[in-house]
Amino acid sequence: MSNRELVVLGTASQAPTRFRNHNGYLLRWDGTGLLFDPGEGTQRQFLLAGVSAHDVHRICVSHFHGDHCLGVPGVVQRLSLDRVPHPVVAHYPASGREYFHRLRYAAVYHEVAELREEPVEGDGPVATGPFGTLEARRLDHRIDSHGYRLVEPDGRRMLPDRLARLGIAGPDIGRLRRAGSLEVAGRRVDVAEVSEPRPGQRFAFVLDTRLCDAVFALAERADLLVIESTFLAEDAALAAEYGHLTASQAGRVAAECGVRRLVLTHFSQRYTEPARFHDEAAAVFGGEVVVAEDLLRVPVPARR
Repeated sequence: MSNRELVVLGTASQAPTRFRNHNGYLLRWDGTGLLFDPGEGTQRQFLLAGVSAHDVHRICVSHFHGDHCLGVPGVVQRLSLDRVPHPVVAHYPASGREYFHRLRYAAVYHEVAELREEPVEGDGPVATGPFGTLEARRLDHRIDSHGYRLVEPDGRRMLPDRLARLGIAGPDIGRLRRAGSLEVAGRRVDVAEVSEPRPGQRFAFVLDTRLCDAVFALAERADLLVIESTFLAEDAALAAEYGHLTASQAGRVAAECGVRRLVLTHFSQRYTEPARFHDEAAAVFGGEVVVAEDLLRVPVPARR
């Protein structure tokens, strides 16, 4: 069984509050853990959320404003402290190489873990593996900022009634899936006869941006979209000035892109009623809206 969920480690924009830590989001995707935008205090949030440094396989930084990256030193040093045995890959805007280097070596420590840097040079795939394809696109913020999405390849869903009708069972099902065809009772059975297309799942991460084409491209058909809603619509002018989205705009993106589950986050401390973010997004998006809270776990919706 797949284990796919988002562990929310922090949800505050700019500065932490009494109830919201700086940003931090761990996506558990089967056996792979992707840590997005580890802000200040992420290492402590690990403890509260039951997350281990061993759970991290990739670190994805959208940009180098402090609320999205000041947790990098602690996380990187924790990888070595805990002697994480697998390589960890770091993705970040290539224009910020110097900033990442400073964060990585912000203090003296005994470097044991293997951390590979793979800066994001432009739009397109940045990694492939058992998890699918990790892609990045440049957003519209005040500094160089990238959004990410994870795309699982489309597959096929085996249909038990058709398999039973043709007498295919047990290990033969796996052989048919792998080979694409199987000899059964003197005739060849094609996998298409006993299965139907199954769309791969998609996850999108969009923080710190104005509305732009890249936002919609990243969010397209996302099963789970994590997106900033720093401001409410009443402050849309501020959102545009500082390079952010409103909850209403986030809802519009989800509605136009066929998103299944929308997670709002990165809230300005000027607001004290989280329900207002939900209501504003829900007014334009008819799907499920989650207003993120620290330490919340959000499952990726079950396959269709």
